[in-house]
Amino acid sequence: MIRIISADWVLPVEGAPIENGAVVVEDGRVVAVGSASELGEGERFEDAAIVPGFVNAHTHLEYAVYSGFGDGLGFARWIALHVERKRRIGWDEFVAIARLGAAECLASGVTTVGDCSFSGATAVGCDELGLRGTIYLEVFGADAEDALRQFETKRERIEQHLSLRLRLGVSPHAPYTVSLEAYRACAALGLPVATHLAESADEHEYLTGAGGAWAGYAELLVEPPGTTGVRLLAGAGLLGPELVAAHCVTVDDEEIALLAGRGAGVAHCPRSNAALGCGVAPLAAIRGAGVRVGIGTDSPASAPSLDFFEELRSVLLSARARERRPDVLSAADALELGTLGSARALGLDAEIGSLVPGKRADLAVVSLAGSPYVPCEDPAAAVVFGGSPGCVLATLVEGEDRYRREVFPWQKLRSEAASARSRMLTSDVPAVAAGA
Repeated sequence: MIRIISADWVLPVEGAPIENGAVVVEDGRVVAVGSASELGEGERFEDAAIVPGFVNAHTHLEYAVYSGFGDGLGFARWIALHVERKRRIGWDEFVAIARLGAAECLASGVTTVGDCSFSGATAVGCDELGLRGTIYLEVFGADAEDALRQFETKRERIEQHLSLRLRLGVSPHAPYTVSLEAYRACAALGLPVATHLAESADEHEYLTGAGGAWAGYAELLVEPPGTTGVRLLAGAGLLGPELVAAHCVTVDDEEIALLAGRGAGVAHCPRSNAALGCGVAPLAAIRGAGVRVGIGTDSPASAPSLDFFEELRSVLLSARARERRPDVLSAADALELGTLGSARALGLDAEIGSLVPGKRADLAVVSLAGSPYVPCEDPAAAVVFGGSPGCVLATLVEGEDRYRREVFPWQKLRSEAASARSRMLTSDVPAVAAGA
């Protein structure tokens, strides 16, 4: 079946913006992009722009209702609080929260996620709501065999939800919670890998053996290896194209060169980094070195929301502030990072990330009505600076509507997720094993 969608602007990302543009979709793929006068108007969206579906390169959708937990705490105390809170809920609550997280992504124009999933429940939420993604099952600890047991238990639970649209990955959480032996065991699975690297100065101090603020949380951590996470993984041959590293705030020039030379991807999460007081990642240097870099919202446990437009603006503004140059990153650059850039970081750019014939028809329609950027001089700036979840009219995955602003079951999704949040806020709820 052929479907045509048109709007005032189409922003293919790989190619110049098309005024009065249209996208033709057949069997879930883009077959043509061009002028509506040539391709036909089909379903017309006035005062709007069609963009590739955003690719959220680093999320934790199971934490969609964690907003405000531990705000203002140091990084180590913040992690300890979240470990304690999530022990209070079980599988059903994790699924309810993940459903809401998937819905909020779709409402923000996100069509693909790279999700580090503590319990695996994200696979259920994404499957049910039609989101594309890589579900990286998280593992923890020093014992490699135990890490593999954690992975297998979670994999068995979600196997029925995996598909060509939802692929399986593994996430050794971080070099301060996972030993090098466990990292090696995860790599041997032959799956996509995601991990947290170089997120904070406290992490750097602990890993290099300097102690610091994390010394009092040894029960949550593995023995420090005496070097940074990037150098540790590079030295073991584990820093490669199959890996995406979230954050990379404290990386130095040598580590950036290692990331680039080994072909690793980076998920840049500026709002999370700022909210936790971790700093501002050197995005200009990372991009300049040729690293495959994309954008992630992280989760509302650290960033305030899953609002991808806010993340795009934070990417742009933090880069300009760090470099003290307004030309270091444009709105078009930010849009590219949040679409094709993130797809490259996840190793999915052959299929998604831009609107070109042959790729999956993953796209979002963003209303520009009432924006101060209309009439548009720069449609990318109108989307990046003027967009919000409230402006997303429709989100399509493989040419199928997965979100329509005027019709979506928010009440049930929010009610069930709020109930799960309430359990985490009640100290007398008995602790349960949550997907470990």
